[in-house]
Amino acid sequence: MPPWHAEGPHGVFKNDRRLPEADKQTILRWIETGAKAGDLKEAPAKPAFTAAWTIGTPDLVVGMTESYTVPAKGTVDYQYFEIPTGVTEEKWVQALEIRPGAREVVHHVLVYAKVPPNPNAPPAAAPPPRPAGTPAPAPLLIRAPGQGLPPEPPRLDSAHAPPRQTGVLIGTMTPGNQVMEFPKGTALRLRAGTVLTFQMHYTAHGMEMKDRTTVGFRFAKEMPDGEMFANHFFNGSLSLPAGVKDVSVPAEIGFGQPIKVWGMMPHTHLRGTRWEYTLEKPDGTSEMILNVPHYDFNWQTYYLFDKPLEIPAGSKIRSTAWYDNSASNKHNPDASINVKWGDQTWEEMQYTGFLYTVPSRRLRPVPGQ
Repeated sequence: MPPWHAEGPHGVFKNDRRLPEADKQTILRWIETGAKAGDLKEAPAKPAFTAAWTIGTPDLVVGMTESYTVPAKGTVDYQYFEIPTGVTEEKWVQALEIRPGAREVVHHVLVYAKVPPNPNAPPAAAPPPRPAGTPAPAPLLIRAPGQGLPPEPPRLDSAHAPPRQTGVLIGTMTPGNQVMEFPKGTALRLRAGTVLTFQMHYTAHGMEMKDRTTVGFRFAKEMPDGEMFANHFFNGSLSLPAGVKDVSVPAEIGFGQPIKVWGMMPHTHLRGTRWEYTLEKPDGTSEMILNVPHYDFNWQTYYLFDKPLEIPAGSKIRSTAWYDNSASNKHNPDASINVKWGDQTWEEMQYTGFLYTVPSRRLRPVPGQ
């Protein structure tokens, strides 16, 4: 059974994997009494694990057109692969699943979607002028100054460099997390002509391996009430002193318009130990919305709320991640160095992915209105 690392009462998270307390006590009593076997004739059949898709048979599968060879050792730059979807009409995605071809060497996959501009299309019409004295609409997301990403280091190779534009983020795969299923009434838009970009983070594993990652989509049967969006916020200025055991690094994102947050995924590398998220509202109140006291790099989870968080305009979500850069951390690649933001597993990140909808952009009218 995959572990669960968040605190909070049952019923808060849609994908909560914890055993109820009564079930735990049943197992403990069975162990205390000698863990004796019952009537084996009544034992259920052993589960059959197949290579089938977790989301069921996808309506569309898009994958790398050729394999990429990950070397046995050395540093591998992020590799980017652009793949046309062949979609000729707008689709609504209810679930997606990212399947690495060589799981041992795939650290993460980010899937972006874009529609290349049509060179034959007429110029877009200019938006109508805003009436005099009307304030400009507030931005939806407000990034914190000083928390952007550092400049990209020079690439070690010229193959599969990042494209000029990747598009919008639509899917994430990390260790322990490769399926994204969106709540009823929400779905992710896939436009006609969409081209996907796979951002592949490979980590050499001591043996040369070939990877050919794919993503499967299951479509909704009808237009949803709300369009689901995926985004992220981070603190690219993190700095972890050598040998220090408990270092906290904050990050934040603000909201100029009301939104609903449906899920959050904390992400650090091998030095990350725990996370906390606080919602600060414009009326001065605040509340803990996610507490992950035992972060595990090998079991990263998109924590999906059973009911979306209602985020008023003017609010902020503040995250704090803690790191152990000491020699007592058995996972620490090197406790003797100061660590900053970096793409590779032996470097660090302070990154949060989140899923949200925008109530003002509702696609279908509210019943009775």
